[in-house]
Amino acid sequence: MTELTSAITGYWDAAARTFDDEPDHGLRADHTRAAWDRLLQEWAPADPADVLDVGCGTGSLSLLLAASGHRVTGVDLAPQMVEQARAKLADAGLPGRFLVGDAALPPTGGQRFDLLLSRHLLWTLPDPHAALREWVSRLRPDGRLVLIEGRWGEPGQPETPYVTGARTLPWNGGVTAADLATAVRPLVSDIHVQPLGHDPDLWGGPVTDERYALIAHV
Repeated sequence: MTELTSAITGYWDAAARTFDDEPDHGLRADHTRAAWDRLLQEWAPADPADVLDVGCGTGSLSLLLAASGHRVTGVDLAPQMVEQARAKLADAGLPGRFLVGDAALPPTGGQRFDLLLSRHLLWTLPDPHAALREWVSRLRPDGRLVLIEGRWGEPGQPETPYVTGARTLPWNGGVTAADLATAVRPLVSDIHVQPLGHDPDLWGGPVTDERYALIAHV
């Protein structure tokens, strides 16, 4: 584990205790949870499917997918996040497999998935392009890649790194939809970008930065 990776792991482990206090993390409000559930039902296959949630955090989106009948595997670098995700699904009486590991190289062996989901993860990765190639390789034919991303803060404003060394990350501060589409397009058969910043229910209130989902098919 590199020094930067160790710092990132430590940061998210420390954040796990209060992570769900953010409206779009814990999905505790009925209208926020319902807004995300509507989107996931739109993006996920209609029939029960094998889903890989990379950078799953405390498992809030995994919970919604499992409640819809999907077979969910979550991966996160932070053990405390994984512990909370396991507890969250267990408390709800829902099945789910959660693994501690590098989301950029999920420790799922040769298993292939119908849907790979990632939310607000790419900006934390040392090599997001390699991660995208790896994720596409984990999908079955006709599989779907759903990347919920954004570009945080206002253009031209200085960015404060969240851990020492984060300024070296290629997409520190997030990635625009145009840049992500350029990176993903050679790997997939089609791409659709869906803006998400206009819906305050998703975020617990209005947002002014760029937020979107990129949906692609292999």
